[in-house]
Amino acid sequence: MFDHVMIRVADRSASERFFATVLAALGIDVTRRTDRVVVWHEFMLTEADEKHPATTGLHIGFVAPSRERVADFWQAGIDAGHIDAGSPGPRPQYGEHYYAAALRDPSGNSVEAVHGGAPHRDGGVVEHLTLSVSDLAVASAFYRRIADSVGITLLEERPERTTFAAEGPGGSFSLVPGDPTANLHLAFPGSEDSVRRFHADSVAAGYRSNGEPGERAQYHPGYYAAFVLDPDGNNIEVVDHRRS
Repeated sequence: MFDHVMIRVADRSASERFFATVLAALGIDVTRRTDRVVVWHEFMLTEADEKHPATTGLHIGFVAPSRERVADFWQAGIDAGHIDAGSPGPRPQYGEHYYAAALRDPSGNSVEAVHGGAPHRDGGVVEHLTLSVSDLAVASAFYRRIADSVGITLLEERPERTTFAAEGPGGSFSLVPGDPTANLHLAFPGSEDSVRRFHADSVAAGYRSNGEPGERAQYHPGYYAAFVLDPDGNNIEVVDHRRS
């Protein structure tokens, strides 16, 4: 579902230690580290700065291969002095087989390990995201507008939650009302055509461009992407990595 999910952090060392500790307990190791970013498959973090403050108000769920790994994730975080946000156990409100635990990262975001959630493509580590939004109807309208071009479908829309699912195995993406998630960068995979449609449809509907369709060779040759700000100012991207 997600090409990449990037958060900004006020203290890179502290946040990197947190995620390295708890994700290793799930069997998820760092796949790339540079001066700018640390990457675990499709999840990455980078340092906040004056122009780009730290990401707050996010809930992110990671795939756990077993209930035992859920417990390992939680215990590793607790042993390292991090804040409990939900001890290991079943969560029947989310599904019959849903078993999870949650911690707070150094920025206060909710970080969950989940086993038995939505099916996932091989290799993906992010099981779901939940964004708090200042106006659920307004935010839902934005994501409905871009759903076709980013490859997601509306799964459920209720007064307290809107949920989108990937077109095939790949997790879910939900919106809930509350103090809005801020300074998140969320990228969806697509084709060159879907990059263009995403940007054109969003701008035509009155949403703010944050980067017109074009190649971003600073990432790698053939990286073709466009960026739009969602109603709460989060940076949403569609990217084609294989543009020839």
